[in-house]
Amino acid sequence: MLYSKYNQLLTRRPLLTNIITTGALFGTGDYLAQKISNGKFDSARLARAMVYGSIFFAPIGTKWYKTLPKFKFPGYNNSFLNTLTRVGVDQLVFAPIAIPTYYSVMTVLENPPNLLPTIKSKLNDNWLNTLQTNWLVWPVVQLVNFSLIPLRFQLLFVNLVSIGWNCYLSMALNSSSHLADSEDQILI
Repeated sequence: MLYSKYNQLLTRRPLLTNIITTGALFGTGDYLAQKISNGKFDSARLARAMVYGSIFFAPIGTKWYKTLPKFKFPGYNNSFLNTLTRVGVDQLVFAPIAIPTYYSVMTVLENPPNLLPTIKSKLNDNWLNTLQTNWLVWPVVQLVNFSLIPLRFQLLFVNLVSIGWNCYLSMALNSSSHLADSEDQILI
């Protein structure tokens, strides 16, 4: 029942459905990160995670997952090689851009007093480690996603797996090294 209702919504209003779903699942990841890391609940932080998921990631992700099937292994019509090509493009093009976008947008939403130095610090502290961790997780996830999951459900599949990933990102974004720089403000 839930599957068929979600499928209907995805068919009728794919972007709106992805916006709501992605925002909720980014919020779930942040909520878990808050509970794991310090047990305190910060509703402004949760709201920023949901805004990022809804307003930024969902539209980009929706477009990206519609574009990825166009990438095919040159000269071959082999579905496995095409899947590997899509995984490669996703991990070598999208991930290196999506990760700094996350840290930058989330920092802007935090509105720290020294915006550009704070963004630079978060990127310097987190970008490479996050990208390397991404490459330990996402190639396998995307291999499953691109080979077994119908296109219309690929962003949902990624979003479900992303509950844990968003928890990790939220914890990295809000690590203690950045808390000391921003004690006077409410962080996510």
